[in-house]
Amino acid sequence: MKDKSLFKMHADVCKALAHSIRIEIIDILKDKEKSFGELLKITGVPKSNLSQHLSVMNQKGILIHRKEGLRVYHKLSSPKVYNAFYMMREVLKERILKQKELIKNIK
Repeated sequence: MKDKSLFKMHADVCKALAHSIRIEIIDILKDKEKSFGELLKITGVPKSNLSQHLSVMNQKGILIHRKEGLRVYHKLSSPKVYNAFYMMREVLKERILKQKELIKNIK
């Protein structure tokens, strides 16, 4: 029987990404790190809520953070995180285009 621990870890990370704010954070951090304050301003999410999301993403290895004085900076743990995010976005775009084509053909 195959060891299923990798599948469980994969599912755990996917669960951590199953929130629109966390997906937005990945999109924001695609190019460079941002401070907590910058993320707060960009997302418009309440402070405690953003803190919880970042904590989950850090715990699951999606993000890493560093402290500089009183500021905390967050960035993607690997460019591959954004690559996976981007591939899923492309799959969604294809799906939308197919749906539009189906609707167009109904008329």
